[in-house]
Amino acid sequence: MTGESNERILVALDIGTSKVAAVIAAVREDGLEILGLGTHPSRGLKKGVVVNIESTAQAISAAVDEAQQMAGCRIHSAWVGIAGSHIYGLNSKGVVGIHGSEVSASDIERVLDSARAVPLPSNQRVLHTLEQDYLLDNQSGVRQPLGMCGVRLEARVHVVTCAMNAAQNIEKCVELCGIAVDGIVLEPLASAFAVLTEDEKELGVCLVDIGGGTSDIAIFSEGAIRHTAVIPIAGNQVTHDIAMMLRTPTADAEAIKIRYGCALSKMTRAEQIIKVPSVGDRPPRELSRQTLAEAIEPRYEELFAQIREELRRSGYEELLPGGVVLTGGTAKMEGAVELAEEVFQIPVRLGSPYGISGLLDVVQDPIYASSVGLLQYGRGRLAGDFDRAPLADPLPIDGFKSPSANTWLARLKRWIWDNL
Repeated sequence: MTGESNERILVALDIGTSKVAAVIAAVREDGLEILGLGTHPSRGLKKGVVVNIESTAQAISAAVDEAQQMAGCRIHSAWVGIAGSHIYGLNSKGVVGIHGSEVSASDIERVLDSARAVPLPSNQRVLHTLEQDYLLDNQSGVRQPLGMCGVRLEARVHVVTCAMNAAQNIEKCVELCGIAVDGIVLEPLASAFAVLTEDEKELGVCLVDIGGGTSDIAIFSEGAIRHTAVIPIAGNQVTHDIAMMLRTPTADAEAIKIRYGCALSKMTRAEQIIKVPSVGDRPPRELSRQTLAEAIEPRYEELFAQIREELRRSGYEELLPGGVVLTGGTAKMEGAVELAEEVFQIPVRLGSPYGISGLLDVVQDPIYASSVGLLQYGRGRLAGDFDRAPLADPLPIDGFKSPSANTWLARLKRWIWDNL
């Protein structure tokens, strides 16, 4: 997409359970410059899945309008993130014979097609085919086999699938706002582009993106993604715990969580007093911040314990010299990193987006990890960096094309938008 000054513009839409974020960036020679940012509360999703198309579309429209006003341009298409418990990842292999004496691009395409041909339920579609490494005859650990000599090529990949209707509903919500979908991207994969270093991905690292509805896991080793998983515990459960224990409205519980929350009770003091709104016409009550932390800590312990079990099931628990990187809005809470280190017994850090310019005081925040990662992903697609590793699948999602590109209704919407 181009802006009014004919510079290349990229747009990210992070459609989450608690918020919708729209970020507009210009592609510069030295990276991305953030031009505009818009956010709006999201009430049309549950655990990352659209449950109300109208509410979701309204939230997207509001966030996009805010971002456009800040950036001073109109947008026509966007890279869109997807998450939720319907996401499933598995490792797969494919083998082909090489045509001729050298590995060609067509040989690589054939072996990737073979690797992604996994049996799926009728309601699931392949979202990404993420290359890990290749085996050429008896030589293992090959990163890029193009041009190498051999007779037998094997590819090891990580295949990510999603529910077809979940992706289609997200796409429909975006199109109702007159915006075409450049592609749909797994959110923890996008976040990895924004917060992980190449050294961490090479050594071995676990990224945990803790959102409002779900916590998404992506494990990297030797520069490639090895395992993905979704944990159905996240920020909304913490808010619910606070609302139930303190007997306060959910909106007030969310505000208390953000302002006073702490995931490790020993980091608070009993003399720190906060005011808690009551339900109905009852007067507010006073409560110690330590009591609030005691309500929050068990939920974070449960989340980190489930992540630890997932690491054990993956087989990579002892292969993470890079430790664990927490990102997402719920990861920002005071004490979360310290509690995670106690549970995992390995180094843990909070991951914030890097490698960008413009609006740094706002965007360099774990809340916008997925949004910035979507922009980095789109920039890589423009440059052709992802034609092979680490991504090889065509976007939009395998199995169906975005109707925004070929339906007269979507084209009419964009024409009306451009000529308002």
